[in-house]
Amino acid sequence: MNIRIMLVDDHPVVRTGMRALLEADARVRVVAEAASGQETLSRLDELASSPDGAPDLVLMDLQLGEGIGGIETTRRVRAAHPSTQVLTVTTFDAEADIVGSLEAGAVGYVLKDSPTDALIAAVFEAAAGRSALSPEVQQRLVRRLADPRTALSPREAEILEALASGASNREIARALFLSESTVKTHLAHLYGKLGVDSRTAALRVARERRLIR
Repeated sequence: MNIRIMLVDDHPVVRTGMRALLEADARVRVVAEAASGQETLSRLDELASSPDGAPDLVLMDLQLGEGIGGIETTRRVRAAHPSTQVLTVTTFDAEADIVGSLEAGAVGYVLKDSPTDALIAAVFEAAAGRSALSPEVQQRLVRRLADPRTALSPREAEILEALASGASNREIARALFLSESTVKTHLAHLYGKLGVDSRTAALRVARERRLIR
């Protein structure tokens, strides 16, 4: 099986290293690179209209500098090019990132410090549409399933991330297209799941549990 890949990472050195690692396997060919979410979408559209078509797989980092991040880019890639799989390859192992990526349509989630053999294996699994998860990621998901009462919903994770940025209820509501009362309801549920009664405590516990970065 030969695989055509697109690399998405905002660090040129990382892309260069990843390309060298991947193309050491004769079955893999990197056909494009991108440094931002918007560049990814534009480049994919160009490739899709070319004779060879869109790549089989996009390796997606989460933090892409200015503009849309990796999770939203993943969502748009899967909507526009459903035959192209997305594998998240990142340094972040927070539950919000993992769940957000998988909810957006990523077929797998692999950490950048994975052994080379494990990364190559994940690439082939993901390109075939099969789940590919680093062991650490699997453990987080198992713990989440083991105690669903305390698991955060994707929306709650979004609100928690917004809290971490220092946003007010009004700012969170505006950013997520919600009413302030809905934000307050989500916060009440969040506090209950985390066993806290304040924003400061919520962020402290969330970071301790690796729910957010």
